[in-house]
Amino acid sequence: MLRANEKLVLALPKGRILSEVMPLVRRAGIEPEAAFDDPTDRRLRFTTNLAQVDIIRVRSFDVATFVAFGAAHLGVAGNDVLMEFDFPEIYAPVDLGVGSCRLVVAEPEEMVGSDDPRKWSSLRVATKYPALTKSHFAARGVQAECIKLNGAMELAPQLGLCRRIVDLVSTGETLKANGLVEVEQIAAITSRLAVNRAAWKTRPDEIGHWVSKFREAVNGNAT
Repeated sequence: MLRANEKLVLALPKGRILSEVMPLVRRAGIEPEAAFDDPTDRRLRFTTNLAQVDIIRVRSFDVATFVAFGAAHLGVAGNDVLMEFDFPEIYAPVDLGVGSCRLVVAEPEEMVGSDDPRKWSSLRVATKYPALTKSHFAARGVQAECIKLNGAMELAPQLGLCRRIVDLVSTGETLKANGLVEVEQIAAITSRLAVNRAAWKTRPDEIGHWVSKFREAVNGNAT
């Protein structure tokens, strides 16, 4: 439950995106305590140079949940995560322009010559994004059976789990190394500033300030 006088909590994703996001966080005026950059420190919550702002570090897929349920007031999440969960409690006002990749459909390279995505009527796919995948294909009149996997998607076609996958792609090297080819793009993905709607209503000046600071950071105008 959000309280008007509690510390503001910013949820940041672990992993690759964190290194791309931190320059923006710092440009917006938030500097985490030294332990945040210590790889041996196992804590998940950190103070900052601002007495009323803390940072938590969580899995990228969990950022949206922390923000939606009010455990964090602000967060950084890819629009893949935001679209997958589609929480009405979240507003995403700023595209941070980092973490660029794409969500794609891929299949074994030996299928490409004889396969036409325009003629699909039903298919089975392995994916981390079942809701987003089903929605995408339903809009095309295609029935999608989704097998939920949290990783190693590229193994699914090799081992007969399914013939196609839906996954995030950056360079495409992982697909290539596992004999897969991208055949359709579902969405272009970047990281967004996610805001809890209730927090913005109860703390409009404070939340509005940080939305503006992150927008300025993206545009290179923050100090």
